[in-house]
Amino acid sequence: MLEPVTVQALRDFVLLESELLASGSFDAWLELFDEDGHYWVPLDGAAQPGALHHASLAYEDRLLLAMRIQRMKGPNAHSLQPGVRGMHVLQLPRVERLDHDANEFHVRTHFVYSETRGDREATLAGVWRHQLRNTPAGLRIRLKRVDLLNASAAHEAIQLFP
Repeated sequence: MLEPVTVQALRDFVLLESELLASGSFDAWLELFDEDGHYWVPLDGAAQPGALHHASLAYEDRLLLAMRIQRMKGPNAHSLQPGVRGMHVLQLPRVERLDHDANEFHVRTHFVYSETRGDREATLAGVWRHQLRNTPAGLRIRLKRVDLLNASAAHEAIQLFP
């Protein structure tokens, strides 16, 4: 039997994810995704109804995320030189759905993200929308949707995970 999920556990999960991203622990971050989990950054931000029939800035399953993380570790990842770092500043995560019977938990978190590479810096703002499920291994991400405030604007290449 799975432990019941609390509002605090959901908030702690989002904060843990942010810490893993900030520390560059991308393999550990990937483990937070369920086997069928997806990472999605819509091109039209919050207005975009779905990923399959619309263009997106990113729509990646676990396999694509794993490949991206592996590429980031390689010596030929020139776009990551002279070193890329990112950090999120989060508002208090807000639980929007807490449904133990359906094993569905939705959390919304406003964020500001800063990414640096040498003397270049990019700042983005938006909303994380997590759809989580409880598993024997703990909470796992079914979908992480990143609605950027200015998603349709021209962006320099975002190297990490806003």
